[in-house]
Amino acid sequence: MQGASEPTPGSFRGRIGQGDWEWLTDLGSARTYGANEALFRHGDPAGHVLLVVDGWVKITMTSSTGYEAVLAIRGSGDVLGEVAVLDGRARSANVWTLGETKAVLLAAERFVGALHERPALAIALVVHVADRLRRADNRRLEQAAHSATERLAAFLLRLAGQHGVAAPDGVEISVQLSQQEVAGAIGASREAVARGLRTLRERGVVITRRRKLVVIAPGALSAMASSVPFDAEEPC
Repeated sequence: MQGASEPTPGSFRGRIGQGDWEWLTDLGSARTYGANEALFRHGDPAGHVLLVVDGWVKITMTSSTGYEAVLAIRGSGDVLGEVAVLDGRARSANVWTLGETKAVLLAAERFVGALHERPALAIALVVHVADRLRRADNRRLEQAAHSATERLAAFLLRLAGQHGVAAPDGVEISVQLSQQEVAGAIGASREAVARGLRTLRERGVVITRRRKLVVIAPGALSAMASSVPFDAEEPC
């Protein structure tokens, strides 16, 4: 498929290359989804994967108390739902769009057939999933060992590195996230995120607007996150 956005850092498309990505997307059918639309729901049967062409999604799980943990944010070039398709089990998480999202729907049997036809894709997918697992382990350590403000600073640096666009007063994070969604992403309460953002505003590090944030002092943000081991290219 032509006309796709640039792949996000750490995406599947970035790993396999443009040629194989176009070959895969040509096997499926294009779809456009609106904002806040559920692409997958926890427990649903797995009949297809989605290849994200443009837009952003969040992967979440909700506890019995209603707390929503944001496991990841994915964008252009990512594959969604591949694990459930491969192991034949139900969906293990929810996936919601964060805005208008364009994707290619690829039936499970066609996706698995493509991996058999091009074994290099299967190997790349295994490495891709293993990388996600390793980063998930690192994220759990990060949540246990560092304060909410430190984790918030590291998370905002990742967002700015991956999803930042130049603005007159700094780098604007293009992904629209609520304070509750940020809290779910860093394993904190919404109140802790609100306090952390207030601290960052008071120190002249960020400017906050409705569901938008501008980083005006990335060096200061980096210093606040200096004790948190992370890679700015790591997918959020």
